[in-house]
Amino acid sequence: MNLMDIIGPVMVGPSSSHTAGAVKIGRVSRKLLGEKIVKAQIYFHGSFAATGKGHGTDKALIAGLLGMQVDDSKIPESFSLAKQQGMEFSIEGADLGEVHPNTVKMNLIGASGRSLEVVAASIGGGSINICELDGLTANFSGDYPTLIVHNIDQPGHVTEVTSMLAHKSINIATMQLYRANRGGNAAMVIECDREVPSESIAWLEHLEGIIKVTYLSLAEQE
Repeated sequence: MNLMDIIGPVMVGPSSSHTAGAVKIGRVSRKLLGEKIVKAQIYFHGSFAATGKGHGTDKALIAGLLGMQVDDSKIPESFSLAKQQGMEFSIEGADLGEVHPNTVKMNLIGASGRSLEVVAASIGGGSINICELDGLTANFSGDYPTLIVHNIDQPGHVTEVTSMLAHKSINIATMQLYRANRGGNAAMVIECDREVPSESIAWLEHLEGIIKVTYLSLAEQE
């Protein structure tokens, strides 16, 4: 246990789980999409759906999707700010099954038409877990630069990705492998100790058998 577990983050809002965690989920999801969000369909599960409105979870999540930090004084104004910036959104309750009670599912569309489906949970003290991306299992915190590679389950892809990172002198903090079935869709989730260069991500995107590359950069974006 650390100090964050006891007192929570510096934030605007009444709850580290329902408010600060929701802001972080939105902010990390925006970074994963890699561009301005123009449309968001949001589905709150469990206690997010039951008590989220009172805790400002809805406004907090939209604030995060707009790129705000958890201590931004304009979080309560996020709905009107989203309208001003041309972001359409809808929010409703949904049963997402056997998941954490503070879970949200989002279907996001960016300015270029790029889309991303995110399932994420606020797990306490302002910490979050990204549970799924585009229907495939993921499991990362959003605290490290994170490379998510969706690929066909074939020999060689893991070696290609890890060799690229080694060539760029990027140390792997954690690495998880998932697959839907043998020879089907698979995913690598790699948390790194430093940022992955954009040209390396572009190189991965053009490899045979790579379906999609999603990258969480911790660098500030417009």
